[in-house]
Amino acid sequence: MKRRLAPLVLLPLLAAAADAPAVVIDFEDATVLLENARSNRAEQVVANGVVFKLAHAPRKSKGKGMLTYFAHLPSGHKGLVSAMALEAIPVQAVFPKPVSSVTVAAWGSTAVPAVLEAFDADGKVVDRAQLDAAPRRKSPGDPVPIFQLSVKGPRIAYVQWSGPRPGEYLAVDEIRYVPVADESSR
Repeated sequence: MKRRLAPLVLLPLLAAAADAPAVVIDFEDATVLLENARSNRAEQVVANGVVFKLAHAPRKSKGKGMLTYFAHLPSGHKGLVSAMALEAIPVQAVFPKPVSSVTVAAWGSTAVPAVLEAFDADGKVVDRAQLDAAPRRKSPGDPVPIFQLSVKGPRIAYVQWSGPRPGEYLAVDEIRYVPVADESSR
């Protein structure tokens, strides 16, 4: 009986092993943004082949949509945010090849809502994670709370994070993704 169960137990392990190891982009290093821009703002940022940009152009302004590298001075954390403070525009991360899962570690304004959506190559939502309100510090001396949102799908082409209302921010400290295994090697 144990011999019959063993292959069933190994199948999920073999499927998980078919995916490549996770890739991590950490925005703690300012060079991730600054190597792609002449200032602390940029229309897009490219890191490890992933293109970060706003999901759409500003609709309330004639200015260019920009990302910025944001430092939380009391904690020392740094993250990537939409620089459009008066217009809530989602930030998009487009992967060079399909991925099977994405996790973002983020922090934001007190009680800011957060949404992470995964899309396939046709622009269809394949998974969604949501947090109604970012965790609050229990006292002013506590470190800024960092939370995670994760999405999964068979072939994620890009993700978008959103949630802040005008005047709020949601800073992504780190993005971790798992590329889909090369199908030609199967």
